[in-house]
Amino acid sequence: MRKAFHEELDRVTEGLVEMTRLASSAMSRATTALLDADVQLAESVIGADTEIDALREELDLLSFDLLALQQPVATDLRMVVTSMRMSADIERMGDLARHVAKVARLRYPNSAVPAELRSIILEMGQVAERIVTKAGSVIAARDVEAAKQIERDDDAMDDLHRRLFERLASDSWNQPVETTVDITLVGRYYERFGDHAVSVARRVVFLVTGEQNPDSESSHEDDEDASALPSEPQA
Repeated sequence: MRKAFHEELDRVTEGLVEMTRLASSAMSRATTALLDADVQLAESVIGADTEIDALREELDLLSFDLLALQQPVATDLRMVVTSMRMSADIERMGDLARHVAKVARLRYPNSAVPAELRSIILEMGQVAERIVTKAGSVIAARDVEAAKQIERDDDAMDDLHRRLFERLASDSWNQPVETTVDITLVGRYYERFGDHAVSVARRVVFLVTGEQNPDSESSHEDDEDASALPSEPQA
């Protein structure tokens, strides 16, 4: 019975790692769609988000079954509950990639990103992909030190986010309001993507050590991520 239980726990872990892979691919493709005004690629990202949603639902149902049928305690209970929270974080990362793709689709056939900001947006996309890939490795290995590194990696995303807004607020910024709104939204989506990866990393630390980081729930404080802002700016 215990062997079967731990095999199911392994399935949950594998599913979480697969979710990070899908989120990484989604954000990578969304960034390309945004910069290249590739509407077909944007549509593929938007459509593929259902795969992440379905995998989260599958993992949550499996976790509910484990709670109901196995009544885990101590570390096993922490594993099940923490996994459900991680799946929520990763699912939101997929949503954020979808939001980026929606901005790309909305501005087609033009690129939503003006030439002077392309390098910053490209770098934000690369940082996002790197962080979520590392999050998958951290989940698989339960590596506390690597988990703590993700928080430091996210500092690069925060720095890019600040640089982006400095450009928007500068006297030399002369783009139309529509573009300003698009870039504000996109910058927020990338920044929140990184925040959710940090949340996943903190949950891994809690899973391994039992030590709760008081900021580990903060990633959901203003979810729906940019809910105060429209997820699809109107043309």
